[in-house]
Amino acid sequence: MKPPHSSAMCLCPVALGLLGIGLLAQSQQPQSAQTHDQGADQHGNHAAHMEHRFDDAERWAKSFDDPARDAWQLPDRVVDALAIRSGQVVADVGAGTGYFTVRLARAAALKVFAVDIEPSMVAYVRKRAAREGIKNVVAVQATSDRTNLPEPVDLVLIVDTYHHIPRRVAYFTELRKLLKPSGRVAIVDFRKGAPEGPPEEFRFTPEQISEELGKAGFVLQKQLDFLPRQNFLVYQTRN
Repeated sequence: MKPPHSSAMCLCPVALGLLGIGLLAQSQQPQSAQTHDQGADQHGNHAAHMEHRFDDAERWAKSFDDPARDAWQLPDRVVDALAIRSGQVVADVGAGTGYFTVRLARAAALKVFAVDIEPSMVAYVRKRAAREGIKNVVAVQATSDRTNLPEPVDLVLIVDTYHHIPRRVAYFTELRKLLKPSGRVAIVDFRKGAPEGPPEEFRFTPEQISEELGKAGFVLQKQLDFLPRQNFLVYQTRN
């Protein structure tokens, strides 16, 4: 995922609208990253977001969609855990090449918005959905501070993109306005100490993520611990 940077937003792989961030934090390339807003800033964000471009979708698809990723990303189990109901609308922010998008679309979702800030990723997902005969995917071009979602959604999934999002409290405050009353936000991002992912300074503890989202009007609904390398946190809006 990326950022609103993409499954590519700086999104190491993603950030939201959202950045639209890019998907898999290919942050094994720290020389291409820049640290911004070190420490908690005036918006209440902890430390940095990671800037990284994912502007060659065909090249990134080889790693984002590598079958070997399934062994630790456990995508089908992640989608099952989200318990998407028939008729619900989902946004995959930082969709990248559509690794999760196509799986969400094949679940019960009525519609899946594949959101990314990288034009090449948006075009790639659109072509992929057509090639695979998936008719309930809508590709959305995001900016670094807006997801540009065209309608309210029931669920936002952000995989490996949280660390790419700048001004996260402001970003999620705006995103909350695009959720239906019972809407949820699910964040999957690399744990500190995991064998792959972005540099340690671009990784956040569940407590740090919950603190930032709390300032944006969210509360933690559940924390799932079955992913070997990533945190998996699900939030809902505070009543």
